[in-house]
Amino acid sequence: MLIASDLLLLLTDDRTGKLRVPSNQIDIALGGALLIELAIARRVTLAGEAAPVRKGRLMVTDTSITSDPLLDEALSELAARQGKDPKSVVRALGKGLRPRLTARLAEEGILHEEHGKILGLFPAERWPSSDTAHEDSMRALLTDALRAGSANDARIAGLVSLLHALKAVDKVVDPAELGITKKELNASAERIAEGDWASEAVRKAIEATLAAIIAATSSSVVASGG
Repeated sequence: MLIASDLLLLLTDDRTGKLRVPSNQIDIALGGALLIELAIARRVTLAGEAAPVRKGRLMVTDTSITSDPLLDEALSELAARQGKDPKSVVRALGKGLRPRLTARLAEEGILHEEHGKILGLFPAERWPSSDTAHEDSMRALLTDALRAGSANDARIAGLVSLLHALKAVDKVVDPAELGITKKELNASAERIAEGDWASEAVRKAIEATLAAIIAATSSSVVASGG
């Protein structure tokens, strides 16, 4: 399953089907999750001094077909935006992604659709869980990593990093279950995000992606608050 799918599952309330963080922030983070997955797969990197594009900008290193059509589409999008800053692409990668991931999870029997109304007037869709087995296993892996303050699995480390960028770690793992405070939980997530769990080139691309998510989600909060 894609990192983006795991992120969406963890940030969707199992019982109510409601999102645990604002939808616009999740959409940006889902785009970032695709970018991180491609970086881990060494399909994209940040340009160095001798690269054909500006240093520090995104560069596609392998355009061959991946194991997932959504990653293929993201890779094609990035190839078309070669040399762009990560901040300028995370929104584009996340656009329209959430309903497609939700539909996949529903087809796999993990989520199901429920219809309701907001304030008794406006139609709304909710996606509660039908089968929590995969999500439970992912939460257990996250809990183990956060308890240790480290992660050897790049996908788990990437997932923790995304949750940390969204300031949503405590919405997925209860610090009380670990016998620690929310501050200590976030400190553990930060250690994982900054840890040595990927090569230098991959780390730089992921760090840039996370910075882009933080900047984009922060600006979305300001905009909605204004």
